[in-house]
Amino acid sequence: MKRYTDILLKAILTGFAIGIGGIVNLSCDNRYMGAFLFGLGLFVILTFGLMLFTGKVGYAVENKPSYLIDLAVIWVGNFIGAYLTGLMMTFTRAGAAIAEKAAGLCQTKLADSIPSLLILSFFCGMLMFIAADGYKTFTNPVAQMLVVFLPVMVFILSGFEHCIANMFYFSVAGMIDVTSVLYIALMSLGNALGGIFIPLLRKGFIKEKK
Repeated sequence: MKRYTDILLKAILTGFAIGIGGIVNLSCDNRYMGAFLFGLGLFVILTFGLMLFTGKVGYAVENKPSYLIDLAVIWVGNFIGAYLTGLMMTFTRAGAAIAEKAAGLCQTKLADSIPSLLILSFFCGMLMFIAADGYKTFTNPVAQMLVVFLPVMVFILSGFEHCIANMFYFSVAGMIDVTSVLYIALMSLGNALGGIFIPLLRKGFIKEKK
């Protein structure tokens, strides 16, 4: 039980980190600067060893089935943190402006088709695994920074769907309801499929003898 409490708390903090990334992204008139600064959230998560669903789901391939419980706790914790961040922003002077922008984004997502959302989420899931695994694998600090910030910029500028970021966007827009949660669940599935794609293929790589 203590272990799951630790995971939940780290996941909630992660939701706040992604929420802050979402705030600065919505606050920037320059979309490229906003996409770059959003990467601060992922940098904080990876540096402090927090728990991000899209960064952890890819490792389901190499873990026991009980790992799925971890992922469920992480998803819930991420939602709590992202929701609270969005809710808190509605009580600030900056809240109205970003809420309006977030509402526009959310309306676009709700009007999209299921195949489109799944595909856009799939590619985001791939990028998030690349970022998380690259940060863990690379020892060069420059390479670590690039592998954190570049995938984030690519997914935002490409319009890919990140379920945790969307938890924040729907929250700050005041649009959390049954429909939006179902859409977030759909995007979570897409992120998960994209996240496990590279690890699954990697299992089939030819291992060179040392």
